[in-house]
Amino acid sequence: MSWLQIREDDLTGKKIADLLREHLENMHEITPPQSVHALDLEALRSPDITFWTAWEGSELLGCGALKELDTRSGEVKSMRTVKAHCRRGVASKILEHIIKEAERRAYDCLNLETGAGSEFAPAQALYRRYGFEYRDPFADYTDDPNSVFMTKKLA
Repeated sequence: MSWLQIREDDLTGKKIADLLREHLENMHEITPPQSVHALDLEALRSPDITFWTAWEGSELLGCGALKELDTRSGEVKSMRTVKAHCRRGVASKILEHIIKEAERRAYDCLNLETGAGSEFAPAQALYRRYGFEYRDPFADYTDDPNSVFMTKKLA
């Protein structure tokens, strides 16, 4: 996939602001408000979060982030592919990038929360393909029938 370039993003561009707004709106359409854990633009600017975007030339394809939970673990956040580019492998490349960064940081594990509804089945399948397994809530999450929690042990 030489056509795809992943780069760290400062979250100041209009294209990424629009994609994140669409992401939040979609999460609120398909998930009860108390179960939406997607972060807005300001929250993603936290110093414990590294945010990446995927590009093909000047066209934004998707995004993803890594939140440091502590010195030994991280959390995948804000995985989103632009609708026009779904099923092209964009999410896989972003996830691979996040996993490599977590390994570079010497994390023991990488965690995530995603939705439990049918709309989230493709995301869960992606994470399972990359070795994530289901787990109990972590960090500040609580048991929620609308959430699925997963973890991947790292080398």
